[in-house]
Amino acid sequence: MDVAQGLDELAEASTEDALLEILHAIRTHFGMDVAFISEFKDERRFFRFVDEAAPFLEVGASDPLEESYCKRVLEGRLPEVVPDARQEAAALELAITLELPVGAHLSVPIRLKNGSIFGTLCCFSRQPDATLNERDLAMMRVLADFAGRQLERQRERQERQKSAEARICDVLEHRHFHIVFQPMHDLVEQRIAGYEALSRFVVEPHRGPDKWFEEAALVGLREELELAAIEMALEALPALPQASYLSLNVSPATILSGRLADLLGPYPLERLMLELTEHDIVEDYEGLFEALVEMRRQGLRSAIDDAGAGYASFRHILHLAPNVIKLDRSLVHGIDKRSDSRALTAALVGFTNETGSRLLAEGVETQAELEVLRDIGVRKAQGYLLGRPGQLPAQG
Repeated sequence: MDVAQGLDELAEASTEDALLEILHAIRTHFGMDVAFISEFKDERRFFRFVDEAAPFLEVGASDPLEESYCKRVLEGRLPEVVPDARQEAAALELAITLELPVGAHLSVPIRLKNGSIFGTLCCFSRQPDATLNERDLAMMRVLADFAGRQLERQRERQERQKSAEARICDVLEHRHFHIVFQPMHDLVEQRIAGYEALSRFVVEPHRGPDKWFEEAALVGLREELELAAIEMALEALPALPQASYLSLNVSPATILSGRLADLLGPYPLERLMLELTEHDIVEDYEGLFEALVEMRRQGLRSAIDDAGAGYASFRHILHLAPNVIKLDRSLVHGIDKRSDSRALTAALVGFTNETGSRLLAEGVETQAELEVLRDIGVRKAQGYLLGRPGQLPAQG
């Protein structure tokens, strides 16, 4: 086995895959029946990763540490290399030596970077093996060191996961966010057609809302956070001018859950619009379309966000037939100076005219950009030039 090359390749794999590959390589290289990684916890030995020729050890099972070879090796009562356990007096003190029986045995500690012992990297066979030597032990130590680094990374990821989950749960429990509203203008009728509800988080770490929703997705709480934000935004619906609608950002997964339809049920759907972003992967377009059919029949508008930023947005448009296509700000920025952006925008205007949808330009910041968009035929726009996110205007 080319250890250096093998470890370089394993470093690119997931922790679990890498450790299982190590165990399989150890077991087959030494001709053992079982190879495993154990963890020591509360005076017990837990089998965390196992590779075996036939079922024997169960991942997650444990036994008393005192009754294991592992502890005796760590304490120096057993050597790390045991060619024949039945020739070792300390091994014969353990009933399993003769009951299994245990023949050859190799065991080395797995140390974490702080010097603590995670557990051991072990392998054994039922038959003795007189060929085992210090060179084999050196290989085991190299692999145990690599396993320790992998386990350290896994533990750090788990800690980050726990911290992230705690942050999102705290945001949800204490509602550490509020909603601001950005106007969307109808350039033809020269009025505000609707308002997009945008989440703003008021807790550390200070970062954009996209990062909060990304983190919520990583810990399985994006749906909860989205629904909480939508619920808060809906509270402002009565304060909107009667002729305008409220636009809500939502992921396909939340729509497919069915919970969104229940939340929106009591509200006038003709005054609401759902925005799906380009970044969300959709695996079930048919299911997503069906989930929206009844709400759209009752007047709900749909929009695809970030059009032109990537291929996914065009797939969304073709499969979901939205009422509104929102042109990504990257195309709008400097459009008065960029012929390629003007050409793509003009093509999308033509598409919307053919399909009955409307194009809305996001991120309009200059008068020159606005004039070009008007000239191309864009009917709706949104951006700092037209109105920054903030509180809804007071109704007089």
